[in-house]
Amino acid sequence: MKKNMGNADRAIRVIIALIIAGLYAANVITGTLGIVLIVLAVVFLLTSFVSFCPLYTIFGLSTGKKK
Repeated sequence: MKKNMGNADRAIRVIIALIIAGLYAANVITGTLGIVLIVLAVVFLLTSFVSFCPLYTIFGLSTGKKK
C-alpha cells in the first residue's frame, strides 16, 4: 500500500471521527444513523492511522506530498 493521504487530511478525519463519537456518546445521534456514523468514524480512524484511503486509489487522488 502506497500512502496517499497528507497530514492535513489525516487530522481532519481524526477530528471528524472524534466529533461523531462525542455526539454518539451524548445521545445526540442515535439509532441506525448513529450506528452508520460510528462505522464511518472507525473507517476514518483506520485510514488515518495507515495513511491510505482505498477510494483515493480508485479515483486516482492523493493528498500526500509529491516526490
